Amino acid sequence: MKIRTWKWAGVCLGAALTQAWAPAVVHAQGCVASQDAAVGCFVSNSVKTGLTSLRYGMNMTQFKAYGVAVSKILQAQQAYLVLAGMSSAIADAMPPTNANGTANASAQKAAVSAIVHAEILCGLVTLPAEANEQQAQWLSLDMITSMSETKGIILSPGFLLRVTDSYIVNATSAGVVNWTQVNSQLASMVSSLASTGLLKLPSNVTLANAQSFAQDLAQAIYTYKQATGRATL
Repeated sequence: MKIRTWKWAGVCLGAALTQAWAPAVVHAQGCVASQDAAVGCFVSNSVKTGLTSLRYGMNMTQFKAYGVAVSKILQAQQAYLVLAGMSSAIADAMPPTNANGTANASAQKAAVSAIVHAEILCGLVTLPAEANEQQAQWLSLDMITSMSETKGIILSPGFLLRVTDSYIVNATSAGVVNWTQVNSQLASMVSSLASTGLLKLPSNVTLANAQSFAQDLAQAIYTYKQATGRATL
């Protein structure tokens, strides 16, 4: 959610001014009952004052739950870093457009869904109890949207995706991908990176998990390219 610091302060100030009204006092007391309650109140106030808006077909109750899930993911460092890092790569290398420049948001969304699912399946992301896979996908899409709107100078975080795609391109002949070759070469690449210390795996992620994720990532890239008519990323 694109919310400036001063806007956060504005919402808090607005809440403080309503303390003169008894119903608002009761509401405010409920907002400080727990961290989740505080997040829920902030989300509700943000929507009511136009700081953000409901999206992805959510109603207010679902949007509050999404806000709580985001707050929990932000506190789970490993999960957040992986989701944020991959979102940055997707924003750079897998835009919501076809090769001819026409819009194709569904292709990017499908790629996000597949990649987030693979991150969770392979153990790269362990979600907090209050968050689910759908909410992790929404958070990734929110971050991608914000990153895509950045107009300043940025690096090329899509390097990993493009390297993975190069294995697909090299194993393609007459439009047919040799997936046995792709999977074998990706597994070797991951193993080599890990053995040389260039890839440092968390304690809960095995080499086999990382290799499996690379192979799942290649499938997501291929599906995205097919949907958008791209020869390469």
